[in-house]
Amino acid sequence: MTQKHILGLLSVAIGLMTLNGCYYERSGATGWAYNFESNGGFERTAYFEQETGPGLIFVEGGTFTMGQVDDDLTYAWDNIPRRTTISSFYMDETEVTNHFYLEYVNWLQRIYGSSYPEIVERALPDTAAWRNKLAYNEPIVNYYLRHPSYRDYPVVGVSWLQATDFCKWRSDRVNEGILVREGLLLHNPDAQIDEEHFTTETYLSGQYQGERLREGLPSYGLNSEFRDVKVEDGVLLPNYRLPTEAEWEYAALGLIGNSLGELVAERKTYPWNGHFVRNGDSRKGGYGSINANFVKGNGDYMGVAGALDDFGDITVNVYQYAPNDYGLYNMAGNVSEWVMDVYRPLSIQDNNEFRPFRGNVYETKRLDAEGNPVDKYDYVVYDIDGVKTFLQEYETQGNTVQALTPEDTDLIGNLNQKVSDAKERLAAQRFEEAQTLMQDAMDLIVDSDALAAADLRKGFSNNIDALPGEMQKRKESLEENLNRTNYRVADNVDYLDGDRNSSFDFAAQSKDEDVMQDKRVYNFGGSTLISNRSRVYKGGGWDDRAYYLIPGTRRYMDERQSSASIGFRCAMDRLGTPVPFAGQ
Repeated sequence: MTQKHILGLLSVAIGLMTLNGCYYERSGATGWAYNFESNGGFERTAYFEQETGPGLIFVEGGTFTMGQVDDDLTYAWDNIPRRTTISSFYMDETEVTNHFYLEYVNWLQRIYGSSYPEIVERALPDTAAWRNKLAYNEPIVNYYLRHPSYRDYPVVGVSWLQATDFCKWRSDRVNEGILVREGLLLHNPDAQIDEEHFTTETYLSGQYQGERLREGLPSYGLNSEFRDVKVEDGVLLPNYRLPTEAEWEYAALGLIGNSLGELVAERKTYPWNGHFVRNGDSRKGGYGSINANFVKGNGDYMGVAGALDDFGDITVNVYQYAPNDYGLYNMAGNVSEWVMDVYRPLSIQDNNEFRPFRGNVYETKRLDAEGNPVDKYDYVVYDIDGVKTFLQEYETQGNTVQALTPEDTDLIGNLNQKVSDAKERLAAQRFEEAQTLMQDAMDLIVDSDALAAADLRKGFSNNIDALPGEMQKRKESLEENLNRTNYRVADNVDYLDGDRNSSFDFAAQSKDEDVMQDKRVYNFGGSTLISNRSRVYKGGGWDDRAYYLIPGTRRYMDERQSSASIGFRCAMDRLGTPVPFAGQ
């Protein structure tokens, strides 16, 4: 065979190899080429590393001793030290500021303000949280949230529920911004209103179209030339959320700066080194200065004139003090912070050693008969039982403290009738009809001239479960989990500590399941304030003593309540390797 014939055969072979997709990346399982239409178009997208979301700092995970590291001054014995492992995650560099929160309120006003003003009202912080019966705090009440002097101060007066809603909103805005940045969506804030606005879930479910700059990403499938971004592309970020209690405590300690190899060489009491609240490092500037914003002693909130030691009578700028070894600011002092966990005094005995958390309620999307997600909500979803309870309490208190006017009584009577009818529809599995009746009740309030109308509107707004434009979800059922061994029921908030299997039933007189859950074991409202709505908050605030600056201390409050000394910061899951690739 001549050299010419050999070269000819090689060229034919190369041509055949090209036609058969030889130069495509191939599956190690089947040998079939990826991203090749003739093979069915299964894709393997280029991916390198998870993008760090706006405002976040990477926190490398590991094992640490979680719990009390100092004397238990309250004798609560609710946080005995134990070894725990935390996965790597991301956390906000600072607390969420007033300015960030007002950006959220402004978005709600633009989207829902015309049709559903109660949604905007539901998000507003409680500025009256600053009031004290024996102190003059009205200037703070009137100006703290909105005046530019406090723009970069931590937002307060925000309940756990409001903080969680902010995290959800932030997730959607960041992912929408990524799609705009990548040239897939047109930046069109004025075109979004009511249910027709971007959320990550509706986009991934094909229920948000928006205005497109281009048709989408190239598709190698047989039926389409372009497609939307999918989870498999790694373009969209995981959701922002509140950190778990274990994550917050781990990040606050910042032990990465105190380790040598696999040994934690020095334990910390506070987020900084040393067992005292002043800067003890003579080699660095600021020797002897206070390391956080808190109360030093009786009546001492900021020190002596001419030598103020923490530069703040109340809260301070979120960048006021030096960060800890992870680069996180104010993990002690300034404001305490909400975390995800439901409070139980004996969590130490129950929680997992790996990524411990109490508060799981497993949900899934509502599907139609063909297995596709049902249409997103185009109406407000109310907690009907919550509204009913609110009306009963309001009517009782109104007649006890200050007699209601005839117009008030008439309006409350009409609302009770609407809500009762809605409960009947709900019991008959006529969900949408029930929510239509609740919207009719809200319309009665809006059209009323009764003095109580404003209070009643706020009560309704505080019992909203879902907004127009969100995907419809439900709790997982026992029936669909029959063959599982790791869990059966959806709601595991009181698992091993408050459920029927671990308690006496203190609510035999009540047929209301929610009331029964609140009463079990802890007898909520009788002998304790612990319930399934009790949420943990961590760290010390501007009005706390040094004891509460210790990351291991834990306190709790009802998720519907707020305080002038409690704020929050967001976290995000780290996907893939626990340590980013070099240079990222």
